Amino acid sequence: MSLHSVNERTPTVLRLCILAGLLLGQARSAVAEDRVRVFAAASLTDALTELAQGWQRAGHAAPALDFASSGTLARQIDAGAPADLFASADLRWMDYLDARGRIDRASRRNLLGTSLVLIAPAGSAVQVEMRPQFPIGSAFSGKLCAGEPGTVPAGIYAQQALERLGWWPALRDRIVGTEDVRNTLAFVERGECALGIVYATDASISHKVRVVARFPADSHAPIVYPFALVNGARPDAAAFLRFLSSPAAAPVFQHYGFTPLPAPGP
Repeated sequence: MSLHSVNERTPTVLRLCILAGLLLGQARSAVAEDRVRVFAAASLTDALTELAQGWQRAGHAAPALDFASSGTLARQIDAGAPADLFASADLRWMDYLDARGRIDRASRRNLLGTSLVLIAPAGSAVQVEMRPQFPIGSAFSGKLCAGEPGTVPAGIYAQQALERLGWWPALRDRIVGTEDVRNTLAFVERGECALGIVYATDASISHKVRVVARFPADSHAPIVYPFALVNGARPDAAAFLRFLSSPAAAPVFQHYGFTPLPAPGP
């Protein structure tokens, strides 16, 4: 129904109700159009959701948050998906979009870091030592879940760590590749995988898993979360990115286990 279809034959009270509903719908549509569209790595779900709520309380339109694996989101942006801000769980997928001219290079910043951990269901008694000679193949029964190696950032880091420790040959055929780190967490929570490799930030939000061991920092490339505006982003996206980079956002990121990285010097 359009405003023009509310004609003179419609009773006055009903006509006013219809007009009010149409105007409210148009206003809501306008607000939706003004929402900053954020494509972010699944591991950022809890931190960004809380920060988006704070942003809304400050009087801004609530950002539209889409979470998935960094690779999935990067390919969607490259295909023309309507995103304003991209937050990746590794540098590779941000570089992918940069090489295709999809991001505002000047806005790009390495915002966060975290670490990689080995997890098991909370009731599991599995013990693992992070050393090359440890007999990882016989230390547990069943499967090990990780992000899809070669595609999902958490899986890439996991493969690097397993290779560095010399465990890859023993575990390669027992790995269940998942589409993102939150799926890995869910598999381990349900006991469908005896072990899993996730970020420390993801392990910290679940009472259904326990951290078996932390991978040495030098066993994989540094885990860095780059953020950048997508070319053509609406102006409020830049303001939201500044908020995420500000001291006000740091305690929220830290609460979820992230390490805010220092801004580059002049």
